Amino acid sequence: MASFFKKLGPGLVTGASDDDPSGIATYAVAGASFGYGTLWTAVLTLPLMIAVQLVCARIGMVCGVGLTGALRRHYPRWLLYAICVLLLVANIFNIGADLGGMADAVSMLTGIPKFVSVPALGAAVVVFTVYTSYVTFAKYVKWSTLVLFSYIISAVLSHPDWRVGLYRALVPELRWSSAYLTTVVAILGTTISPYLFFWQASYEVEAEKAMGRRSRHARRGATIDELSDARTDVVVGMSFSNLVQFFIILATASTLYRGGHRDIETTRQAAEALRPLAGNAAYILFSIGLIGSGLLAVPVLAGSASFAIAELRGWRAGLNEPFRRARRFYVVFGAAITVGIALEVFSASPIKMLFYSAILNGVAAPPLMVIIMLVANNTKVMGEWTNTRPLNVLGWIATALMAAASVGMFVAG
Repeated sequence: MASFFKKLGPGLVTGASDDDPSGIATYAVAGASFGYGTLWTAVLTLPLMIAVQLVCARIGMVCGVGLTGALRRHYPRWLLYAICVLLLVANIFNIGADLGGMADAVSMLTGIPKFVSVPALGAAVVVFTVYTSYVTFAKYVKWSTLVLFSYIISAVLSHPDWRVGLYRALVPELRWSSAYLTTVVAILGTTISPYLFFWQASYEVEAEKAMGRRSRHARRGATIDELSDARTDVVVGMSFSNLVQFFIILATASTLYRGGHRDIETTRQAAEALRPLAGNAAYILFSIGLIGSGLLAVPVLAGSASFAIAELRGWRAGLNEPFRRARRFYVVFGAAITVGIALEVFSASPIKMLFYSAILNGVAAPPLMVIIMLVANNTKVMGEWTNTRPLNVLGWIATALMAAASVGMFVAG
């Protein structure tokens, strides 16, 4: 068991960070608005998530650099700048939304107001990331994934209708309405999210650096065993992520939807509405999960944008680099969180910000996924380790599904 857990790293962390406050809010909105009617998305997206994240992991391992670094030599610079700007904007929006969700939870548990907790949480993330080593950072994010079990326990305490829940997980309930399709796009956007693509590849590179492979030449290529371990890591991480997604929708469908609380305006409402229906324990666990998931996800959001921009500009970057050697990398990291703090402090509705950030990710993901799939099949980039047929089939299905859902949302609207 210990040897198995040692294999888990970038994939587990990436999967857990997918269940950030933005994701939690999106799943809560889905459960409150449509009951068990969107549980099928947790099942459908699992193989697609695994395929896309495994493609990104393979790019990082084989090329020895993150996604932007792999693209840099083979695609026009204007395209890379457009990708990085889009990623940075989406991530800053997501950071602000996540900090807001965390602040709501802090306020519920301690009474500390948002204008105090949001800057404090953001500053804590920056200081921790800049002044700790990669080994310490990796241990923190790996163990912090355990906080997400609070949502599974919370769902069990809500006494769901297991028969209906399992049935709707396997038999989709489809509706042609703008509200339903927007919710599906938000779920897809927060589940198969652009920042996860960049983080997966860059974190694989950071793991290799920690093994002593400091140069790109030393990191290039991968053995069959290394790719097998990466596959195990990604499968476990994405499975855990979607299990949490399933139980959040299940919990809110069993309480908020059943109790008539179908229009959620704040994460505070989502948590507090659980109290009379599922008890104090479920309410507290839901709140703790919001804080823990945000502390895991915010460094990943800021880090993925920082890695992308640093690789595009040719800057020194890395979580194990001291501030003096990777100053510009850490400045982008801190600036992304600072702007996110400002956005949240002046935001009127945290849960709407969380929800709309998921929609933005859903619209931004398809064109980026097309580029990733082209890179993964380019022999000049990947050599002998281009995509396998199953990865191509699932990867292109995921891309088509994301694009179709986005188009459907606009047509139905």
